[in-house]
Amino acid sequence: MILYLHGFRSSPQAAKACLLRRKMEQLGRLDELRCPQLPASPQQAVALALELVAGCAASDLTIIGSSLGGFYATWLAERLGCRAVLLNPTVKPLRDLAHYMELNADGKATLALTHFHSGEEFDFKPEYKGQMQALEVATITRPERYYLIAATGDELLNWHDMVGHYPQAKQLIVQGSDHGLSDFAQYLDGVLAFCANPPAAFNT
Repeated sequence: MILYLHGFRSSPQAAKACLLRRKMEQLGRLDELRCPQLPASPQQAVALALELVAGCAASDLTIIGSSLGGFYATWLAERLGCRAVLLNPTVKPLRDLAHYMELNADGKATLALTHFHSGEEFDFKPEYKGQMQALEVATITRPERYYLIAATGDELLNWHDMVGHYPQAKQLIVQGSDHGLSDFAQYLDGVLAFCANPPAAFNT
């Protein structure tokens, strides 16, 4: 099974998710893909992910996470012991999303947010900061279960942070590109190959 987790303000209609969905359909494996709309709440997002993969063996599961979805995927991989593919992941969301967490005198978020693809509004609540802190992974274990794709041209996140957070993991450093990995199509076969081949750690 492959579980795809989109990034902040994104959705299952994101370009990378659509590419993955079409590829899985071409391979006759669409039933192996899960690509949910994640709740704004980090706690609810990982709870939904856990529900979707319940009963799936770690050796049969890969979580692909983009941006904030990569942050969630890391926590889930550590909890479940499965593989994870990180696409320009945020490793410091409390810093990277700090401007979305600013509060006014009433204790409510000052910034009205919408999903990129639907235009639907959602709240990014102050209590989400604590929820994110609870999901932080200081140091990954068994790095062979991780595959990082980081673009040096990411205009939102620092690729050096990504590389430093996943030491000894399989890493592809893309020269240029952008945060959304608009050239993701050329890396998709490699991602699926990683998903299909359980690392040696599963045999120990």
